[in-house]
Amino acid sequence: MSSYAHYPSLRGKSAFITGGATGIGAAMVAHFAHQGARVGFIDIDDGAAQALIETLPLPVHYRRCDVRDIPALQATIASFEVEAGHVDILVNNAANDDRHKVEAVDQAYWDDRMAINLRPHFFAAQAVRAGMARAGGGSIINLGSIVVAMAAAECVAYVAAKGAIHGMTRALAREFGPDMIRVNCLIPGWVMTERQIKLWLDDAGEKRIAERQCLPEKMVPDDIARMALFLAAEDSRHCTAQSFVVDGGWT
Repeated sequence: MSSYAHYPSLRGKSAFITGGATGIGAAMVAHFAHQGARVGFIDIDDGAAQALIETLPLPVHYRRCDVRDIPALQATIASFEVEAGHVDILVNNAANDDRHKVEAVDQAYWDDRMAINLRPHFFAAQAVRAGMARAGGGSIINLGSIVVAMAAAECVAYVAAKGAIHGMTRALAREFGPDMIRVNCLIPGWVMTERQIKLWLDDAGEKRIAERQCLPEKMVPDDIARMALFLAAEDSRHCTAQSFVVDGGWT
């Protein structure tokens, strides 16, 4: 990480990250910690969370929390605010992109997809707003996805949730702007997390990457985390209500 940018404005700032134990979220936790930020994160994978913590240079705060449980999410954010004073940076990262056929989706499944992939983003942003306002501002980063631009098949509920996040980001930016709270959408391409490699990176996937990306190298979680650092830092102080795509030129 030492060969990449260091952001002095992030040192001592408090960052709260959802879904931080694995994949892109774990990269976020590590990068913010290496910047000297006070990091809190939630997940439901205690083993992965503990393994991550052991690799970090500074203590971080971890709590087990299922983002579908909104009262628990709100309580966990409030607990972190007691420890940190307030939240300066919120990264709404937690998501699940399970594949599904339209014919197989029932109401319970649809509601569960929204409960994981959309609803927590709103309620986490709602929960941190007052503290950010008292502190004079902050940065909220919502994770979108290129599946919206791709019109991806076999994950319509996930696409619907991510499309809603893009719109919600702009609406929240307008509402929160008077308090100097910036809200942006970070849109990753196909990132080679352990989950993606295990479930979906086959020969056909390799071919799609070669055909669709402008850049030949595969994307990794660190590529997304580094954009999050920029959007959290004062370097991006007038970036809000925007979508920032990091996809190697896929879309």
